[in-house]
Amino acid sequence: MDTPINKQLFGDDFAWGVSTAAPQIEGAHDADGKGPSIWDVFSAKKGKIKNDADHYIACDFYNCYEQDIDLIKKLNIPNFRFSIAWSRIFPDGTGPVNQAGIEHYNKVIDYCLKQGIVPWVTIYHWDLPHALELKGGWTNRNIVDWFSEFVTVCANSFGDRVKHWMVINEPSVFTGAGYFFGIHAPGRKGLWNFLPAVHHATLCTAAGGKILRQLLPDAEIGTTFSCSYIEPYSDKPRDVSAAKRLDALINRLFIEPILGLGYPTADLSVLKGMEKYILSGDLDNLKFDFDFIGLQNYTREIAKFSFFTPYLQASLVKAENRNVPLTDMRWEVYPPSIYYMLKKFNAYPQIKKIYLTEGGAAFPDTVVDGRVDDPKRLQYLQDYLQQVLKAKNEGCKVSGYFVWTLTDNFEWAEGYHPRFGIIYVDFKTQQRIIKASGNWYGDLLR
Repeated sequence: MDTPINKQLFGDDFAWGVSTAAPQIEGAHDADGKGPSIWDVFSAKKGKIKNDADHYIACDFYNCYEQDIDLIKKLNIPNFRFSIAWSRIFPDGTGPVNQAGIEHYNKVIDYCLKQGIVPWVTIYHWDLPHALELKGGWTNRNIVDWFSEFVTVCANSFGDRVKHWMVINEPSVFTGAGYFFGIHAPGRKGLWNFLPAVHHATLCTAAGGKILRQLLPDAEIGTTFSCSYIEPYSDKPRDVSAAKRLDALINRLFIEPILGLGYPTADLSVLKGMEKYILSGDLDNLKFDFDFIGLQNYTREIAKFSFFTPYLQASLVKAENRNVPLTDMRWEVYPPSIYYMLKKFNAYPQIKKIYLTEGGAAFPDTVVDGRVDDPKRLQYLQDYLQQVLKAKNEGCKVSGYFVWTLTDNFEWAEGYHPRFGIIYVDFKTQQRIIKASGNWYGDLLR
């Protein structure tokens, strides 16, 4: 029987927190000089977001940040991860800085510190300025210069108070969903968009890390990756090979070049098409020695051979067809996945430290007599943390856990249907109600 989760079991230096992202919570999409982002434009197109929702108001964190930070303090959460909206700082992506945007994040950071909460800043969480997308976005190699300018301004503006930085959030998701499948902003499709976007995002990750290290030598600098535990559908060689190809795409594509290992082309031959975008010196410029790697794991996937799937010859067996417990995102609830991913990434000797920078689940929530009981989410958090503790006790370099997410929010193409928050939001009134899972987390951290 598992030992009940206790904060002390993880050690005094284990970082506990909660994570958010600017485009999902801020709203105020055109306030105080902010320029349009690719998500502002994408969500305005009919049929792109579930129920034709948009994120123009979302949780109104832009105006309600003090109230929400007060709730973080009330729940005894010591660390708050949030992102900087690029088009609040540079409305046109580059060029003159919007001082009102700088002042907004100064106020958020200062209020965190006033309340005794440590700010952890993500520089890029998917909201590219639309003006840069018109120039090719992540497919344009000039984005390395554009992004470097953004990182420099963030470091110089906030680095005197922010000591923990993440350069880019989940590049595999915004390149795959946004530049291959077209289901996320900016809605591009095809390998000819995906491959240059992958290479340029990796170059930007390393370039951003180097700028932060130069300007803020005492800061803790990391970057975050999504990952999924992948198992073959059977022990047949072709299913095992299919799982290996999907693992290379989903789990290895971005981390290995950062670690100096190059792209995993030996296990995923379609990546050889990236060679046309790789210039002299690029492979060295992809490398950076991060202080930590952020991992974000939600589920496992089952892979099988698929002759008709282009490029991969592999497909995923949908969780709803496998008679397994599901979240509202139709993802399998499989707590050991986080254990296996910690073991996998811990095996890279170049990785110094791992933070779990997101972890959580979406389940249906209802308000009854002013309360929100969410037993499935509470159990999910407890079960996943048991697996984190198991990995830590076996020597994995895991040093923190950040719940995804603080409040119910705009969940990208899924709109407002999936509720991930430990705090319930009534999007019509902006009322907040701490869920049972939030109170449990607050008690854990008391």
